[in-house]
Amino acid sequence: MKRVQLEIVFGTILVLLSTAIVVILGIQEPQRMADFEVQQRAELIEFGASVFTINCTRCHGSQAQGITGIAPSLRDEYFFTQRLEEVGWQGGLENYIVSVVTTGRQVSTRPDQYAGATGTSPVMPTWSERFGGPLRDDQIRAVAAFIMNFEPYALGQIPTVEPLVPLADESTPEGRGQAVFVQAGCNACHTISGLSTGNIGPVLDGLASRAGDTVSGLTAEEYIRQSIVEPSAYVVEGFADGLMPQTFGTTLTEEQINDLVAFLLTLQ
Repeated sequence: MKRVQLEIVFGTILVLLSTAIVVILGIQEPQRMADFEVQQRAELIEFGASVFTINCTRCHGSQAQGITGIAPSLRDEYFFTQRLEEVGWQGGLENYIVSVVTTGRQVSTRPDQYAGATGTSPVMPTWSERFGGPLRDDQIRAVAAFIMNFEPYALGQIPTVEPLVPLADESTPEGRGQAVFVQAGCNACHTISGLSTGNIGPVLDGLASRAGDTVSGLTAEEYIRQSIVEPSAYVVEGFADGLMPQTFGTTLTEEQINDLVAFLLTLQ
């Protein structure tokens, strides 16, 4: 076979191989792009989790479970199925989250349930740096992606293997009080070893042992109860007044307060 003929044969083979490679890559490209999008979304959610932890847990809880009287849960069925209809938002939920985080909220849409951290306007501060807040647009988008990640769990599409916090034995006042501690969002602000890691308020380990000596004339039980219903009556050194919600005396029932006090009295 002449050289020219060999070159033609080899050239034809190379063209066919190149065509085959292009076809194979073209077939794989949609899956590759889909995998890339999943990876990018996962990284965005991870980034959003860190932003949320630093900026949002004070009001929405350490695991976005909400805090009674302050801010709602962002991981329940109601939020994902009814919230947009309640507020009359015409777009998607993720864009709604972005909008609310960007501009904040001057007044509560459910003032009988959630009054914000201070109980005064604004009930949610402006977070976007474009309006004087601390967060960039990409950080806000990441927070929205993080919150949207709760949807399949909230709707029961993916089972939650472990509870958000250790389960309490609610057959006793102390166990019911532990449940109240979590449901009321106290775990978002206070640390109790093995139960919560909040760092906004004082650590509660050993509370029962020192509570009786904190305010002259008050027993440990009286001091703990006063701290729940009248948090400004005595402010622990190193913490600002107003961090503790002033509404627990009305948002919690007398039985819930009694159970909560009973639980806190176990913290020797």
